[in-house]
Amino acid sequence: MRHALAAATLFLAVTPAAAQEMRAEASEVQAHVEFLADDLLEGRGSGQRGYDLAALYVASRYRALGLEPAGDNGTYLQDILYRRSSLTGSEVLLNGNRNGDIKVTPNVDDERLSIDAELVFVGYGLEAGAYGHDSYAGVDVTGKIVVVFNGTPDLPDNLNSDIPAHLGNSKVDSAARRGAAGVITIGAGRFVNFFANRPTTAWIDDKGRASNLPGDLKMRAFVSTGDAKKLFERSGRDFDALVDAARKGDALPSFDLRSEMSVEASFEWSEFNAPNVVAKLPGANPAMANEHVAMTGHLDHLGIREDKKGDNIYNGALDNASGIATMLEAARLFATAADKPDRSIVFIAFSAEELGLLGASYYATNPTVSDLIGVVNLDMPVPLYDFTDVTAFGAPHNTVAIAVAEAGAEIGISVAPDPMPNQAIFTRSDHYEFAKKGIPAILLFTGYGNGGEAKWNKFFADYYHQAGDDLSLDINYPALARYAELNYRIAKRLANNPQRPLWYEGNFFGDLFAPDAPKAPAE
Repeated sequence: MRHALAAATLFLAVTPAAAQEMRAEASEVQAHVEFLADDLLEGRGSGQRGYDLAALYVASRYRALGLEPAGDNGTYLQDILYRRSSLTGSEVLLNGNRNGDIKVTPNVDDERLSIDAELVFVGYGLEAGAYGHDSYAGVDVTGKIVVVFNGTPDLPDNLNSDIPAHLGNSKVDSAARRGAAGVITIGAGRFVNFFANRPTTAWIDDKGRASNLPGDLKMRAFVSTGDAKKLFERSGRDFDALVDAARKGDALPSFDLRSEMSVEASFEWSEFNAPNVVAKLPGANPAMANEHVAMTGHLDHLGIREDKKGDNIYNGALDNASGIATMLEAARLFATAADKPDRSIVFIAFSAEELGLLGASYYATNPTVSDLIGVVNLDMPVPLYDFTDVTAFGAPHNTVAIAVAEAGAEIGISVAPDPMPNQAIFTRSDHYEFAKKGIPAILLFTGYGNGGEAKWNKFFADYYHQAGDDLSLDINYPALARYAELNYRIAKRLANNPQRPLWYEGNFFGDLFAPDAPKAPAE
């Protein structure tokens, strides 16, 4: 549900004749994209040389614009130590018998894992009491290993798709909050192999704490549905009936599996640094300058794939050189404007988004500025056509949507509903990490209007996370400049509005992430 003003404004049709003059320059965004997506930047993989060059470039642009350093120790760089862990060996005993079907994921907290614990089944592993699914009701999982089915139950038909996506992402956090020592997820074989056969990467803070296992969790593991039956043999429950219920999305019981598991595993670590790049434009109003609006985008992409023949540089021209280019152009507009905004603006280029939103997670946990009130995230616009509308992911949740609609109206851009709800985009980019800290946040994609749907479909099918996302694409730089102009105007409105952005009353995310914060009325 939306505030009445948002509902009235969000779908306002605007003609180009009513649009105000644009200040963003196509030549500026083109220069940034052509540098960042050049082969010499080697795909900007976090921890690789190309990423360091990209970070240096962004810092140099901040300096040239006269922006203040807002990283560590008076620099533009917020240093982050990342650790990558690979499994070197494991032995799993289920009730004293070896079980090679349980796939233990690499650990970044300790180089050796040793755990002995009882097993408890907790259905889907959800804390969603508002929708009739509290998997932990009536069971004690403290110090135990919880076993969960992948996926989510059959939730209400009219539920915003961001909610089940968030619930699915939050199973490990829920287990940690309940004091569990480990989590085993049951899923299809392809799902299990995806997680079991890859390293784990996490950031490490200055106290040595890692980001991937919250609370007292020591272990994550996966098992295929076909191999999970052994875990239930002593429970007295019909495993096949549980599988059938899970496939239908029915409610699942939680119960003691009456089994014990012992796990011994060893891991090999490697570490690398990949900084966030952070600058600040101080606000002009002393009463509001300690409050900050963030403009963000991820600087990294997939780097070089040494095992790939032919073109093996994943340049990421649209994902996300284009987003960083528009952030830098918005920074130029702020820095050269005669009137500075009331609130301060912080510009953040994140590392390791492609590794799991890690740079954003680190910054949201370790901010370098005080009182961050709202986030405008710029990730993967598709400037391959003259877009006439945008989709604001996060619009149903907070009043940043009002600034989006009003800024769009100024330059002839309308705002459309989410055309790809099955993608759950709100939970898949860096702004999500700030939303989880209770900060209203939003992401804009160029929309499906004026031929955009066909362009998006082709991009996802042929170029997304492929080597072909490079400078050979027919990039429409005037359109990209328009995207920069829009995001600049959104951030400017947020910075000058006496009212801070708010979550809407009764909104799932606002109630979950900022339960005590003031709320905007919902219609």
